[in-house]
This record gives sequence, structure tokens and C-alpha cells, in this order.
Amino acid sequence: MAEHTPSGPVELGAKMDYAEHDRTYAGFLMLAKYGSLFCLGLLIAMAFGFFAGGFFSALILFVLILAVGAFILR
Repeated sequence: MAEHTPSGPVELGAKMDYAEHDRTYAGFLMLAKYGSLFCLGLLIAMAFGFFAGGFFSALILFVLILAVGAFILR
């Protein structure tokens, strides 16, 4: 029986664009960082608004958390 194992190079298609891979990975990391910051800020602001009983104070806290977090994460 004939063997069906590839004998040529592993990469048969186009050459890999490693610069594009690096940009995609950097974009994913940025999305993960700022997405996590947004979720954390939203949860803290929602808890603060629930226990303190103020929508506008929770909104101000949310914006403040996002601003400080963005400054720290950059």
C-alpha cells in the first residue's frame, strides 16, 4: 500500500506574515486588558450604586475607575 504521509514542506500555502501576526496578538492583548478593566469597573460601580443608592455617584466612580485604569494600563 502507498503511504500518504506528506513529503514536502509543511507550509504549502503563502508565506506567513509574521508582522501581521504580531499586530493581531498586540490587538488581542489590548482588547483583553481594556475589556477586563471595563468589566471590573462596571461591577464595582454597580455594587457601589446598589449599596450607596446613587446612580450619578456610581457613574462618576465608573468613569474615574476607567480613567485611572487606562492611565495605569498604558
